[in-house]
Amino acid sequence: MLNHQKNKNLREIVEKPFSLAKFVAKKDMMYETIEGHVDCDLINLKPFSDERGTLCFAEGGMDIPFEIKRIFWIYGVPAEAERGGHAHWKCSEAIFPVSGAFDIYVDDGTYHHVFSLSSPNCGIVVKAGVWCVLRNFKPGTVCVVAASMEYDKNGYISDYQTYLKQVRCKL
Repeated sequence: MLNHQKNKNLREIVEKPFSLAKFVAKKDMMYETIEGHVDCDLINLKPFSDERGTLCFAEGGMDIPFEIKRIFWIYGVPAEAERGGHAHWKCSEAIFPVSGAFDIYVDDGTYHHVFSLSSPNCGIVVKAGVWCVLRNFKPGTVCVVAASMEYDKNGYISDYQTYLKQVRCKL
């Protein structure tokens, strides 16, 4: 009986249609791009482990493909909350889940892709001009971000429709 219930639950999950509705900037509109390749690079850092624990590091200009100008971290994200929901025109970011896990939706105005990050030595570089939303944070998640530029509130675009218009004009 237990296996039957497990199989039923798994079937419900597998058969449940995937929806981008959970990645919307505004609750009443879907993103307008199709699933495909977005120019973001995954980073796999080499952890060093011994009886004292594990050490993992990244160096700007080597592991991270830019000089690091700013580092910030995100934690204590409530259930169902999202972070990001914007693009930077000039700033690139390397994003790592140093503890816990989350999904990151990236969108270049033509294509989008969802990455699930759950290992502290695996991150993603979101290049300048790419829209991103972080969501589905597991309890206790800590996300660290290395940025290529210092904070500039004018460097953000936070309205998805405006982003699409501007990025599509550049194509």
